[in-house]
Amino acid sequence: MTELTRRQTTRQITRRSLLQGSLIAGAAAVAPSSLSQVQATGLQSYTDADLAELHAPVPYADAEHHVFMHGVASGDPLPTSVILWTRVTPTPEAVPGSGAGPAVRVGWEVATTPEFTEVVRSGVATATAATDHTVHVDPFGLAPDTVYFYRFTVLDGEHAGRVSRLGRTRTAPPDDAIPGQVRLAVCSCANFESGYFGAYSDIARRAWADEIDVVVHLGDYIYEYASGEYAGKYGVVRPHVPTWEIRTLPDYRSRHGHYRRDAALQDAHAAAPWVVTWDDHEIANDAWSGGAVNHGDVHGEWGTRRDAAMQAYLEWLPVRGTSPSRGGHIYRTLRFGRLAELHMLDLRSYRSAPGVLRQGQRTSADRTIMGSEQFTWLSQRLATTDVRWNLVGTSVMMAPLNLVNVEQVVRRPLLDMVGVDIAGTPVNADQWDGYAADRDRLLGQLGTQHGHGRTVFLTGDIHSEWANHILIDDRVIAAELVCTSVTAPNVDEILRLEEGNVVSRAAEGHVLAQNPHITHVNLDVHGFSTLTVTADGADMAWHRVRDVHLAGTGVDDGPRMRYDGARLTAAVTS
Repeated sequence: MTELTRRQTTRQITRRSLLQGSLIAGAAAVAPSSLSQVQATGLQSYTDADLAELHAPVPYADAEHHVFMHGVASGDPLPTSVILWTRVTPTPEAVPGSGAGPAVRVGWEVATTPEFTEVVRSGVATATAATDHTVHVDPFGLAPDTVYFYRFTVLDGEHAGRVSRLGRTRTAPPDDAIPGQVRLAVCSCANFESGYFGAYSDIARRAWADEIDVVVHLGDYIYEYASGEYAGKYGVVRPHVPTWEIRTLPDYRSRHGHYRRDAALQDAHAAAPWVVTWDDHEIANDAWSGGAVNHGDVHGEWGTRRDAAMQAYLEWLPVRGTSPSRGGHIYRTLRFGRLAELHMLDLRSYRSAPGVLRQGQRTSADRTIMGSEQFTWLSQRLATTDVRWNLVGTSVMMAPLNLVNVEQVVRRPLLDMVGVDIAGTPVNADQWDGYAADRDRLLGQLGTQHGHGRTVFLTGDIHSEWANHILIDDRVIAAELVCTSVTAPNVDEILRLEEGNVVSRAAEGHVLAQNPHITHVNLDVHGFSTLTVTADGADMAWHRVRDVHLAGTGVDDGPRMRYDGARLTAAVTS
């Protein structure tokens, strides 16, 4: 989410020290004992070597250590394969980011039953410190549209014979099949410090109940901030590890590793295959191809930081892709027979600089959010597809957002979300509104080649629920369905008010009054969404966590919207 522009300078100043801001008691306990020196003097007086020593990961206690303590995961399903993932911790010293620990051979098995009475594929992989002891397996030879179970077993050393938890996954339908439906869970923006991951727990429950085929995560899987810098209205619910703002490969690995010890996140990864893309906080706030809003000289060279963040991400997620820094890409298409294709975009690696822009700059043809190669790839996929529905995973909002003449009572929360341009006009320059030429080119193609309107943009980032018509000349050519955040702060938390407060409701009313293409918005809730795609339509249901500040809280079903290729309508909740 783009923070209020007037706060950006303050954020950049506070990032000059390592642990500025409030920390809850106990956050300091996980930091190195010498950290107080860094707090007192700031980062500037420390070399990278100094910081590497100060930030060296602390080995796990013997009672805490477990060889498969980061769970299992699967992702990017194909008709005959799916990426299988785990992380091995061979010794207490082999903490994520440490570079310590011996190489370990790991056996893997795929079966049609959870009892493993019929193993259909198996093999051996090796976990090494070079990849932070993570393991990726692409088994192939599997049957399409089939639920499988998988597990890993340590083959070497003192933990030989130890078995991982059970994982459940599913392959995609055959490319030429016409499945009756495909069911997605859609989520984004999980700030560890802002609360507990009740959304992930509910995703796991639904997946084990065979209500979800695949989980789509649209970015901000982790947050890079120092502890206390970007929490919710109740402050730090549980502290980041490490507690400082992450910027090196060991830092990013450590933050990923701490996230993956969360039980709810482990459950969700173990229950269904995931399809993911990154947004900015996997690297740094408002990242673009040449930097980020909160990256300065004190953080070192931008390319080094970016490459480290991308490497850690690709190590810790079950992704079929390679880093742009190594000549690869993570934008890709997943196919679900002839019913739907899911095109996952990378809207950070190639974009022009964001920021406070004049009106003419926002519409300049020189500005891009996709980059020319990615745009050509998506254009060709859309032009040649034979599926009924195109699903486009976009980490930031596509629909234009008009906040001109915003009333004073709702000005602050809305501007906290979108910022202002150089003339003081409210505009979210970090989203597609800041890259109008790319948006116009893409929508122009959709309007010409796909007049049927069966395109749905799936969006995260903005920490709130939205349902938008995408228009050209008042003609609906697509819909956009936006999930809210898993935990990251939204408007009521920015205001330090209760959910459903009068200011949030007034802001929602203003958005709807000024933007007739928007049919639903809620600025306060946390949770996730489910999308069911059939030949006749795409149905989005929002699911709302009752209180992210309480572990184990329940999840309530929210509103439902149906898009039939012509318009969005409210679905009747049974």
